[in-house]
Amino acid sequence: MTSISSYTSTLSHNIKKVIIGKDDIIELLLVSLLCEGHILLEDVPGVGKTMLARALAASIGGVFRRVQCTPDLLPNDITGVSVFNQQTSSFEFRPGPLFVNILLADEINRATPRTQSALLEAMQEQQVTVDGITYRLPRPFIVMATQNPIEYEGTFPLPEAQLDRFMMRLSVGYPSTDEERLILKTLQREHPINTLGKVVEADDIVPFQKQVWEVNVDETVQEYILKMVALTRAHTELTLGASPRASLALFKAGQALAALRGRDHVIPDDIKYLAEPILAHRLMVRPEAELKGRSDKVIVREIVASTPLGLRTAQEAAR
Repeated sequence: MTSISSYTSTLSHNIKKVIIGKDDIIELLLVSLLCEGHILLEDVPGVGKTMLARALAASIGGVFRRVQCTPDLLPNDITGVSVFNQQTSSFEFRPGPLFVNILLADEINRATPRTQSALLEAMQEQQVTVDGITYRLPRPFIVMATQNPIEYEGTFPLPEAQLDRFMMRLSVGYPSTDEERLILKTLQREHPINTLGKVVEADDIVPFQKQVWEVNVDETVQEYILKMVALTRAHTELTLGASPRASLALFKAGQALAALRGRDHVIPDDIKYLAEPILAHRLMVRPEAELKGRSDKVIVREIVASTPLGLRTAQEAAR
């Protein structure tokens, strides 16, 4: 898997010119890229969510568009619309901003449920249907959506079906003092995003995405994933556990992470590392548990700590 490791290393190095001190977030972003998985960036304003999406798009030379979600945004504003052409006496489809490689849905929870649902087919099947006609989306295709977890006024919480289609939920977080000092020095004259160039070809991602499936996942690791997901469904503090889509996301992301790190096999530590960003947003915590300060992230961490690997050790599973 050297080629995948080299490809993602080049991408990571370029993105770090813009995003400083967030190596783990960039790594998870590239894992999602290899899986063609969608990302929900949930964090306070000003921490670099939009820059992260722009830096990825610029690095792969992909088509990037940003949609500012508001309550008056309509589904056709995203998917596109059929317009009658008087010269040909027929309807012509004019693609919306969804027909890109990377779509940034900024403040997605400010869009109405009707508009949010316009993304469901695109996120699951890489296609959209308008007026009964289905149109394929370009590849790779990734939706990166942002939302502010603090401000709830005038927002429409994402339904479970929408949340489940995001492979990961990531939080960029505040930089450290040293990292913020470096940010100030870097941005004194011009933002590096304005000069960030393409370092890889977007078309190269598709064969790498297929190559990821060749990474070996031992049966012990597969059982480990299944046990972890099963525990979310039986947890007394949850009204909704992880779906089979979550199991597949853990499986595929584990393969991508292993390939990114130069391995041809998945180890249990890969699954532990990926569990929180992949599982937490898919869980629904009971109100009484929330009142006690119990969050989906805390519950996932406890499940990871309590899930047995099996009869064989991690070292045996890695062989």
